[in-house]
Amino acid sequence: MPLRLEEPPLAPCRPHPGRTMTEAEFVAWCDEEIRAEWVDGEVIVIAPDNTWHNRIVLFLYSIISGVVEAHGRGTVMVEGIQMRFAKLRRRRQPDIIFIAKERQHIIKTNHVEGPPDLAVEVISPDSPARDYRDKYQEYEAAGVREYWIVDPLAQRVEAYALGRNGRYTPIPERDGRIPSRVLPHLYIKPAWLWREPLPNWLRILRELGALKK
Repeated sequence: MPLRLEEPPLAPCRPHPGRTMTEAEFVAWCDEEIRAEWVDGEVIVIAPDNTWHNRIVLFLYSIISGVVEAHGRGTVMVEGIQMRFAKLRRRRQPDIIFIAKERQHIIKTNHVEGPPDLAVEVISPDSPARDYRDKYQEYEAAGVREYWIVDPLAQRVEAYALGRNGRYTPIPERDGRIPSRVLPHLYIKPAWLWREPLPNWLRILRELGALKK
């Protein structure tokens, strides 16, 4: 049965009240209880997740991390982990990131220093412009090798791979699947994401060859 979503009331992200912050002030202020991003001095507080947003993020995390662990590819992190793009003066918090095994040195105690190999953003009602435009441009400029945008309200998944020219090109959907370029054993079927309830992720890992049948 297709997933039927009621659009919740908008809760727009807003700058931290009072003033802008230096990066050092932001790092000192933003603790584990605060979900926020830093954009060239502006603090953007991220609205709490909707339940459907949270379920889709955890579903995708289970699939991606299962494939990564099965093939020893690296590290997957979910929500709350900041990526620091020093040259762009940005600290962003994607919903999911993957860092390849050979690039584990970019994982620091409290953040990831530089671009991950894969970033996934699940769009909330308050974030379409941020995810489709702002983060697309930033992740491309920072060198994030692959970027997925999952839009539950539009029931659409867009995936982009970084080309040799440093620009994103779409990863086309074929036979209902979008294959990852950075994780050869991984693909996503967008139809999975709009089902209610969501499919059993263990069965999907078996389909992907990440678990024994």
